[in-house]
Amino acid sequence: MKHNTIIRIVTLLVAIGSATTLTTPLHAQMTPAVAALQQRWAEVNYMLEGKSQVEAFSTLIEEARQVTSAQKDSAEAWVWSGIIKSSYAGAKGGLGALSSAKAAKADLEAAMSLNDTVLEGSAYTSLGVLYLNVPGWPVGFGDEEKGEQLLQKGLELSPAGIDSNYFYAEYLFKKEDLEGASRYLLRALNAPARPGRELADEGRRGEIERMLQAIEQKS
Repeated sequence: MKHNTIIRIVTLLVAIGSATTLTTPLHAQMTPAVAALQQRWAEVNYMLEGKSQVEAFSTLIEEARQVTSAQKDSAEAWVWSGIIKSSYAGAKGGLGALSSAKAAKADLEAAMSLNDTVLEGSAYTSLGVLYLNVPGWPVGFGDEEKGEQLLQKGLELSPAGIDSNYFYAEYLFKKEDLEGASRYLLRALNAPARPGRELADEGRRGEIERMLQAIEQKS
């Protein structure tokens, strides 16, 4: 596989913010340290770009390492560590990002080993995005079939979530299923607001609107 095809991972969450739709301002099971990672991720992901964003994500990776070291049994901490590393890989791009993508995968799998339904399926959605955007063997671990299955599991656990619906819509959009993509984008747009996650919601809705516009132009 040519090097110029090596990853440009889509950021989350987004998922990648988290694919959660809980109604409390901060999740009851989330410690203040993990909540701080979540908030800082949104700031870096949606308010910075270019070199400044890459550097900020690099700093945030170290902060996440400290949190997971102190909270080894926290599935929420491992999810956010994985999301941050995935987002860093997407911002950095190129061959150098592959190691971060692999590290993100390991963190998300660690979260699932502790609690596979953590944050209403956020780990499944985030891991699915990785599988869909990383090159396949022999370069990376990418696998479209596996990625789709993971996204569907995320949707099963968070059927009304903004991130779970957005990322499945993105997958369908890339498959040229414009009707299906539109349907899931509208579900994402109508997802319940997440108190305490206003910046992440605003940023994700902007991405949803841009994809709807792209679909309209293709139709």
